[in-house]
Amino acid sequence: MQNLYFKKIGVLFIVFLIVLTGRILAQTGASYTNPVQAGDYPDPSVIRVGKDFYATATSSEWGPEFPILHSTDLVNWNIVGVVFPKRPEWSVGNYWAPEIWQENGKFYIFYVARRKDGPLCIAAATAAKPTGPYTDHGALECQEVGSIDAFPIRDENGKLFIVWKEDGNSVNKPTPLWAQELDEKNWKLVGKRQEILRNDPETWEGNLVEGPYIMRKDGYFYMFYSGNACCGRGCNYAMGVARSKTLLGTWERDPANPILKGNENGNCPGHGTIVTLENGRAFMLYHAFDPKDVNYVGRQAYLDEVNWTKDGWATINNGKGASKTATAPLGIAEKDEEYRFADEFDQPTLRFGWQWLANSIPTYSIANGFLQLAPNAAQVTNPIGGVMAYYTTNGSYTATTQIDRKTLTNGAVAGLSAFGDGENALGFGLKDGKIVVWRREKNNHRTLSTHDAPTGENIFLRLTARDGAFYSFAVSRDGKTFTSVGAEQNGDYLPPWDRGVRVAMTVGGASNAAARFGFLRIEPTK
Repeated sequence: MQNLYFKKIGVLFIVFLIVLTGRILAQTGASYTNPVQAGDYPDPSVIRVGKDFYATATSSEWGPEFPILHSTDLVNWNIVGVVFPKRPEWSVGNYWAPEIWQENGKFYIFYVARRKDGPLCIAAATAAKPTGPYTDHGALECQEVGSIDAFPIRDENGKLFIVWKEDGNSVNKPTPLWAQELDEKNWKLVGKRQEILRNDPETWEGNLVEGPYIMRKDGYFYMFYSGNACCGRGCNYAMGVARSKTLLGTWERDPANPILKGNENGNCPGHGTIVTLENGRAFMLYHAFDPKDVNYVGRQAYLDEVNWTKDGWATINNGKGASKTATAPLGIAEKDEEYRFADEFDQPTLRFGWQWLANSIPTYSIANGFLQLAPNAAQVTNPIGGVMAYYTTNGSYTATTQIDRKTLTNGAVAGLSAFGDGENALGFGLKDGKIVVWRREKNNHRTLSTHDAPTGENIFLRLTARDGAFYSFAVSRDGKTFTSVGAEQNGDYLPPWDRGVRVAMTVGGASNAAARFGFLRIEPTK
């Protein structure tokens, strides 16, 4: 009997050593580098489903709406789907701040969109799996100045509430955060709406607070929220935290706010969510601008651990701002910093991650190793009416494509561009046997120069970006030897206030415009 007792003690001790060793390895093992998901992924939201992690992010004016990403380690992410392959019928744009949430085996997306001929609204969709398909339930609230950044939370009595921001800063007014009960059966907000926080313009919060994420811990509700200007070169976004004993009670701000602010590793950090590992460690997935690329790549996904002080306040990276490198949450090998992209169009469908203008979906198909691309009927006369784009992950890169010139229709122009939005782009292409370099700024489209095109059935175009702002162009007949065309162009006007620059294949300019592209490759140059 005594021997059995000591055997049990021995087994328990061995288990303890294994667990302890695992934790030590996880904490002292491999590292990762921020951003963990390079590219334009603002307002990221993340959940854990067993040993898997799923995230989504703002897609703004790009379709399809809201990417779905998957990871097993919080560091290495892959796009595995989209929330809406086709945008909800009631909406027209501003697809912001999707919040992924789960409860009782059901998955939710609370998101922002603009109602047709109306304001910004918070809305909801549900699915049986985190990857969908999602069923849209429409708008929940559309206040006159706009309703954004919805977050679901159960109060201390178990009632489901939605917390969101009234977008007062858009009309130079304060920005209250509201809470109201949700009737999930009928998808309606019910009961009395109550303000729980609003911006203090005399502090770091400036003219707004937004992006609430709320969790419960040790008898408190903790709200992580962001304040001040999110975007553009003049941004000064940061994150703070407040707490309350009850959801609708009095919220106390942390005296140390902001707990996450910009540094040499990440500008204007904020608007994220926390995910808790099986071992209890918690990590915040949030966005920030990588300073080396200014704003050209957009707001990228960063990861940092959340810890707690003795007086019950949260701290992120010990208040130092975004980390450059840190210990991997699960001891997984470091993420490769060399982000490359290539699509040879050798699969029957497009890879996840390709995007188009949400209000101008092109027609496309893949066959025999080519992507056939054409603008929709309303955009055929637009020289860049048909757009197929992919994220950039670095301010300095080369992008190369191949065009089957014999299939390009007369009068049409097909090419490659650095693409901000439908009103701001810079690129070049093939038109009627000539190479044209063009510039579109504030919707003013003009040809900068015209050059002789190489001979042959195929033509290769190469766009080179330098420091995000400067672009040069080259052509080839064999894809090996390239000749420069035109002068280097300054594209510092390209980034919209809320998005990063993409590489886009474009076609348009004629009633029957269409072109076949053989591949797209994007490689960083430093």
